[in-house]
Amino acid sequence: MTVLPAVSVLVRTWFGDDSAWESLVVAVQTPSEEGFLATVALVNDPVFEGLSVEALTVTQRAGPAVSFLADEVTLTGVERPVLAVRVLPRRDGDARDHRPFRVVPGELWSVENNINLANMDWTDFTDSVSGDGVFRGF
Repeated sequence: MTVLPAVSVLVRTWFGDDSAWESLVVAVQTPSEEGFLATVALVNDPVFEGLSVEALTVTQRAGPAVSFLADEVTLTGVERPVLAVRVLPRRDGDARDHRPFRVVPGELWSVENNINLANMDWTDFTDSVSGDGVFRGF
């Protein structure tokens, strides 16, 4: 498998709609009203088609605490909810819930910035997702 960079990535895992991917990239690269921007490497390589959460966590053992997947749900959904995945390995005895959650592109910066800088914990975000499992901000 192709190696992913040791930084937070946004990996395209579904290739059914190029314009949806291009639109997502524009949304992710647009700063928030406050000027914040997600620092993610964009990965648009068909070798990652169908990449699972589990495969991402195995592939990205060193580097960031969080990375993102743009799957079919992302690229066909109205809000384009990206899948946020905690890729930092667990420490011994860590029983906290690190399940993936979805985040709208306009809030991806908040997840990436705050998780990677350890300003906030994973549960700060998972506790704030809507009933449909999507984080839309605090």
